[in-house]
Amino acid sequence: MERSIENIWKEGFLKSDALVVPKINDLYNQKSIHIIDKFKRMFKINLIAIVAFSFAFLVVSFFVGIPITGIIFFVTLSVLVIINKSLLNDLEKLDMGVSSYQYLKAFNQWIKKQIAINKKISRFLYPIIFMSMILGFWFKDAEGMPLGERLVGEILYGFPDIYLVFGIPLIGIVVVVFILALLASFGGRIYKWDLNLIYGRVFKKLEELITDIESLRS
Repeated sequence: MERSIENIWKEGFLKSDALVVPKINDLYNQKSIHIIDKFKRMFKINLIAIVAFSFAFLVVSFFVGIPITGIIFFVTLSVLVIINKSLLNDLEKLDMGVSSYQYLKAFNQWIKKQIAINKKISRFLYPIIFMSMILGFWFKDAEGMPLGERLVGEILYGFPDIYLVFGIPLIGIVVVVFILALLASFGGRIYKWDLNLIYGRVFKKLEELITDIESLRS
């Protein structure tokens, strides 16, 4: 029995070495490679930008008197870049010789892994950055004494009965802990928002391409 056109069409996407509908296969292969190459370029540029910004901020922090903030900021973002560079190396290992559909599915799996890892990191990243700002300004020199101690002194002058814990007003500790808890809770959402802002259009094209291929395979 002769095969139907529909079966021949499906076979073109099921086998990367199929002789039928080669132009359609080539088209989707080219689109797949284009989307992933574009993401790789954007991802690399983003990592370079993070490194450049963290280094610039480290230098500036010494000039404005908050070196603790700069150092913590630099180390934290450096760890983030190292982790994501390792993930990028895994992406480079994807086999481009397979069919466009398999290539896209493999890339989609990598994306999910990358997002899951960075969501977990973000729950620590944002609280650490916030705490580095607090520490930096707390120990910033303010006319011969740390800015934090000067602020506590002014608070005690206005509210002498305020309760202190290790020389710090309890209300201040509660506020900082509350903000840290919020950042830890919403860190993953903040990351997803930032991710969609940068890569949203690429992800949309990826989904559309996978949907197109799956509709032809069904």
